[in-house]
Amino acid sequence: MHFLSQILEDYLTEHSQEEPEILQELTRETHLKVIQPRMLTGRFQGRVLSVLSKIINPKYILEIGTYTGYSALCLAEGLRENGELHTIDINPELGEMQRTYFNKSGFGERIYPHMGNALEIIPKLDITFDLIFIDAEKKQYDNYLEVVLPKTRSGSVILSDNVLWSGKVVEPLKKWDKATKVLLDYNAKLSNHPKLDTVLLPIRDGLTLSRVK
Repeated sequence: MHFLSQILEDYLTEHSQEEPEILQELTRETHLKVIQPRMLTGRFQGRVLSVLSKIINPKYILEIGTYTGYSALCLAEGLRENGELHTIDINPELGEMQRTYFNKSGFGERIYPHMGNALEIIPKLDITFDLIFIDAEKKQYDNYLEVVLPKTRSGSVILSDNVLWSGKVVEPLKKWDKATKVLLDYNAKLSNHPKLDTVLLPIRDGLTLSRVK
């Protein structure tokens, strides 16, 4: 589902900052070599992530769901000079491509990839994160939220991707559609969470911005 007309989406992209050349290269390689390239963060949303990160200027970033590394590189643009980005993915086949582009970007020494189950990895990270980006298995979103909250402070920002789920969140719920049910519950939880200030933005497939009180 397109939430905006294609002509308006094109206008938004054309009047937003151009993505760095390395991200254009990563996009091309992802489409050539990786299954489901539509999972890749697009240029417009990537620039949103970049600008948000630059505004927050985080020392520690956590990303759940690396894929080929596009969103990690966008978020890394806002890191402090001595900052770190920790990114988690469950697919080891993408590790080589991720590391290649992390190193080419100039952020390589500050990006720490973790391979495995995020719900097991995150509790072991002795870090308080300033910025967290959740973009992995949708059925686990509530569990991701619960495991990251203890790793935040007042003022930390949590971004949740794909929360409009191709518009399924406003369509009649099918009994077999567990992912949409999880996202409906998750969106409701975020909007009413006593520890969070939340706004849901109609960017691409939906991006929720939550600030820890």
